[in-house]
Amino acid sequence: GKKGDLTSKVRECLVSIGRLISFVTVETDTGRWSKEQKAQFKTLQRDVSSLTDHASYLSNKITFVLDAMLGVVNLEQNNIIKLFSVMAVVLMPPTLIASVYGMNFKMMPELEHPWGYPLALLGMLAAAIGPYLFFKWKRWL
Repeated sequence: GKKGDLTSKVRECLVSIGRLISFVTVETDTGRWSKEQKAQFKTLQRDVSSLTDHASYLSNKITFVLDAMLGVVNLEQNNIIKLFSVMAVVLMPPTLIASVYGMNFKMMPELEHPWGYPLALLGMLAAAIGPYLFFKWKRWL
């Protein structure tokens, strides 16, 4: 995100400044600079190195937090998909039973039976409760 982009820009700037200071430090060997200025350049070099290390640390921390957040989102999505899968398995057998009885064939003896409709409903309910109880027993719900 924005913080990662900002950290990348800071690291790029620090690399450029480090190169500049390295170039100037090489020029200090020619005798243009006083001892105090040479000492200041060395201090600047150490500061830039320290800031570069800190920027790398922040970049790694941002990456870690981003990965952790993506992991949490992934777990949440897995739970949602698991719920959808369980609902599909629970509702599939009653749908199959209802579709068979919805074909309106003439030679279905249970249609003439007085308990045919309640038994079909009971079969649908049992076919839905069975997988639900199995998933509860396996602790998937």
